[in-house]
Amino acid sequence: YLQQGKYKEGRELQLKVLDLCKKVLGTEHPDTLTSMNNLAVTYSTQGKYEEAEELQLKVLNVCKQVLGPEHPDTLTSMVHLEGMYSCQGKYEEAGQLQLKVMDLCKKVLGPEHPDTLTNIYNISVTYSMQGKYEEAEELQLKILDAHKRQGGAEHPNTLTSMTHLALTYSKQRKYEEAEQLQLKVLDLCKNVLGPEHPSTLTSMAFLAVTYSKQGKFKEAVELQLEVLELSKRVVGPEHPDTLTSMANLAVTYSKQGKYDGAVELQLKVLDLSKMVMGPEHPHTLTSMANLAMTYSDQGKYDEVEGLRLKVLDLCKKVLQPEHPNTLFNMNNLSLTYSKQGKYEEAEELQLKVMDVRERVLGPEHPDTLTSMANLARTYSDQGKYDEARQLQLKVLDLCKKVLQPEHPNTLTNMNNLALTYSKQGKYEEAQDLQLKVLDVHKRVLGPEHPDTLTSMADLARAYSDLGKYDEAAQLQLKVLDLCKKVLGPEHPITLTSMNSLAFIFSKQQKYEEAEALKLKVLDVDKKVVGPENPHVLTSNQ
Repeated sequence: YLQQGKYKEGRELQLKVLDLCKKVLGTEHPDTLTSMNNLAVTYSTQGKYEEAEELQLKVLNVCKQVLGPEHPDTLTSMVHLEGMYSCQGKYEEAGQLQLKVMDLCKKVLGPEHPDTLTNIYNISVTYSMQGKYEEAEELQLKILDAHKRQGGAEHPNTLTSMTHLALTYSKQRKYEEAEQLQLKVLDLCKNVLGPEHPSTLTSMAFLAVTYSKQGKFKEAVELQLEVLELSKRVVGPEHPDTLTSMANLAVTYSKQGKYDGAVELQLKVLDLSKMVMGPEHPHTLTSMANLAMTYSDQGKYDEVEGLRLKVLDLCKKVLQPEHPNTLFNMNNLSLTYSKQGKYEEAEELQLKVMDVRERVLGPEHPDTLTSMANLARTYSDQGKYDEARQLQLKVLDLCKKVLQPEHPNTLTNMNNLALTYSKQGKYEEAQDLQLKVLDVHKRVLGPEHPDTLTSMADLARAYSDLGKYDEAAQLQLKVLDLCKKVLGPEHPITLTSMNSLAFIFSKQQKYEEAEALKLKVLDVDKKVVGPENPHVLTSNQ
């Protein structure tokens, strides 16, 4: 039932098993405790964190009382509880419990016992969730060293540790380090496990994502096509891993602006998900959400709204109204309303999402901060610039505190604030912020990363707002050349860059150059997204 996403049926059966265990075996029997833990996991999956936490606390108390505070089963119960705290965004509580478990593991099992190392990894994950990537990296390097000493450089545990470390590098946007490590893991997986082993395919998939994040879409697509063909051959065309490979490839196509190819794949994934896992399975809902995202990129907002309403209704039914995935899809629907100009509907949904996240996850959880940022953007879209600015300043301060000053979300919110300053005519303040964002992006991501190019374009717009048209044109020309080189001449970001340059040319009264650029954009838009697309209609205007 649970594997099919039928959580209600699964939960009812687990409650029945638990009652029978209590009656036949007693409340303190190991099988009873296992049943309680299984039920807690189901509650957690449905977003019923309070019920899950209550059950896991009961299991932990019984384990301490019956088995003692240092028994392995007691430590396992503590690990389950710390995971529950993390799900709720209670990182302080999770961290405190993890440190306690780590000390006990070191004492009872030894400092390099597999369970001790697993717990150290859990601590690193909590650090990562808090945006404390340096601390996470430091712990994962220790784990990697221990695994190398214990099993050697080619042991599966060593490869797993290297994979975890590479993902942490990626979260810090240290893409070159992540890529080098993932290439090493991939070579070892091929040599040790074979080129068609599931772990080898997973390594290829992770490397492809890193390529994509660097804007190396050609390399990403080549690798994802290879993974997809291997998955079809090894596990079959309808296996969940194959569907995931297809979904990943579709996302890369979408990033390249190849929307038709993305939609074709996503429709195929959706049909297979419905057939294999059922129309209400979480994976099926994710497939629907991914398809809606691509439709949104194409400007097909009516189709997006219909699809996101359907996903949201199913999430409420299958996962409960306050489950993280339900809130995520509610937020996506609000963004669609904003793009349609339905600002009141967008604001109403965003206030609802923010209220639930503050209550369930806490006021400083990253998801809560995202909700606040989205609400601020909606205020800005409505011309409520003072409300937008106040909220964005609050979000920015919290991001710096919770996620660190150079975290991607911090930079995104800094840029959002700059745009609000610009709309208020506070061009100097906007320019100062955008210079800071650009400096970090160049240093952390490199001068040709898509995010760096976007930052350069935003700064060029700030120059234009200040009447510095020569500086704006010079910077925008540089952006356009890099976009063509890195992303291709028909990529959406490249077209946006051409539009921006045409606007600057108009300000400089270079109307022929502006018209020529606008006509190029219009021709490409018609070819890529069709003549009735909102982008095309805007270009016509």
